[in-house]
Amino acid sequence: MKRRILALITGRVQGVWFRGSTQQQALQLGIWGSALNMHDGRVRVEAYGDEVAISRLIEWLHQGPELALVEEVTIEELDPTEPPPEGFATG
Repeated sequence: MKRRILALITGRVQGVWFRGSTQQQALQLGIWGSALNMHDGRVRVEAYGDEVAISRLIEWLHQGPELALVEEVTIEELDPTEPPPEGFATG
């Protein structure tokens, strides 16, 4: 079964290669979506894939790459019948 989420990650998550690392994790897990910096210092991750892969990505988002300091991860469930474009973008 497919799952689609929007995650907002708070903490020291910009300038620590969070988006690129998220992209690597997502592609390894077969997840489509994106990771974008927000103006308020958070990172916004949209992810679409099978339930197990999404759960693994969420676990990883709570840690992030080595230099990150994740303080909070909020998850919103999105409609899985409307997937994002294939691939995983960063911006």
